Amino acid sequence: MFGILIDMDGVIYRGSELIPGADRFIRLLHDYHVPFLFLTNNSQRTRRDIAAKLARMGVQAGAEHVFTCAMATARFLAHQKPGGTAYVLGESGLTTALHHNGFAVVDKDPDYVVVGEGRTYTFEMLEHATNLILRGARLIATNMDPNCPTQAGTRPGCGAVVRLLEEATGVTAFSVGKPSPIMMRAARKELGFDAAHTFMIGDTMSTDILGGTQLGYHTILVLTGGTRREDLDQFAYQPDTIVDSVADLDIGKLEACLHHQATRGQAAAVPALV
Repeated sequence: MFGILIDMDGVIYRGSELIPGADRFIRLLHDYHVPFLFLTNNSQRTRRDIAAKLARMGVQAGAEHVFTCAMATARFLAHQKPGGTAYVLGESGLTTALHHNGFAVVDKDPDYVVVGEGRTYTFEMLEHATNLILRGARLIATNMDPNCPTQAGTRPGCGAVVRLLEEATGVTAFSVGKPSPIMMRAARKELGFDAAHTFMIGDTMSTDILGGTQLGYHTILVLTGGTRREDLDQFAYQPDTIVDSVADLDIGKLEACLHHQATRGQAAAVPALV
């Protein structure tokens, strides 16, 4: 048996449109009782809201199948400073996760300034965050993605806002979202599998595939999102498997991928033992 971590935008849907066959792939996972989690660097929505969006598209998934960078960030901070406080640049997905993990959201003297995606930033909020950081609040990023795809095109992402604060304060942010091992490892543990029996399916080399590669997961790149086959020469690391779409995957192919990886690993181990 194995577990699967699945990116969403560019893998399951693009904007508000379902990628053909993605719903069928998720039904297959349910039919074969394969554990899976949707793994997203978008901190705007709660896991329940994301599950509702998937349901509207015909994708069979509940809130328990969603793991967000907001959740990973909130759990990390709760471990670092139980009962801490945060000034938040972000939306309900982030504030809900922080509250759920015992954090208070405040405007004065916070332990952390936490930055997520948002459409309602004001310059006054950025100025306030800058001064809080200069007075000692630690800067936390839910992710460092520089932009976000929208139906209208592209908007600056969490990473772009974080870079602004870093430049203004001279403080380097700590990021928890993909490809951080903090989020990638926490999601794997939630699935309950070791690295050798975990898949990471994504469309982005610098987050999904990089994070999965660093932790020893079997990485599958789909070409329905932000990466083209001709882009792969730019990267020192490569995915284990490339497919045009998740619609091209089935349980037999996934099991074959694991068998190939195990065989390759055994073969590679022989010279080291000689």
